Amino acid sequence: MDWYSIIKFLHVLSAILWVGGGFTLMVLAVRADRAGNIEGMLQAMRATGELGNRFFAPMSMLTLVFGLVMCGFWVGFSDLWIVIGLAGYATTFCIGMFIFKPTADRMAGMIAKDGVTPAALAQGQRILNAARIDYSVMLVIIADMVLKPTLNDVTILGCMALVLTTGIALALGGTRRLVPSAA
Repeated sequence: MDWYSIIKFLHVLSAILWVGGGFTLMVLAVRADRAGNIEGMLQAMRATGELGNRFFAPMSMLTLVFGLVMCGFWVGFSDLWIVIGLAGYATTFCIGMFIFKPTADRMAGMIAKDGVTPAALAQGQRILNAARIDYSVMLVIIADMVLKPTLNDVTILGCMALVLTTGIALALGGTRRLVPSAA
């Protein structure tokens, strides 16, 4: 086994843990949201908040570092698929830092102060909507890393654009507004 194979394995492993763990929590939150299960949605949001800085951020950083090491020593940075992957990573990083983190903190503060209110749940909806976009970007990154498209791969690039458009449409269209039940 060579160093490239070891670094590639670590890159893929950290990506699986980062993307797979977050995707599982998003599915749990979406299912709870669709069922009108406020407590289930809040549990998924709490778990996401608790794991964000302790698990997801380190796994995403390891994914980036191992990818950069592979590019720096073996692959290079000029191929389109590398550029798409780095742009996708930057996008998910920004969504995490500028939407997930502050919105989750705001939601937690609102719940600690006033309990579960419609305003707090609206923050949870904002997180779910951002997650739909975030995971459409991650799906594009995964396809990009596996398929390694060039400018000549119009069908692949078109499908990637369709996935992004679908994620944005799902985020913008028709999400339910959970309302806490009167106790």
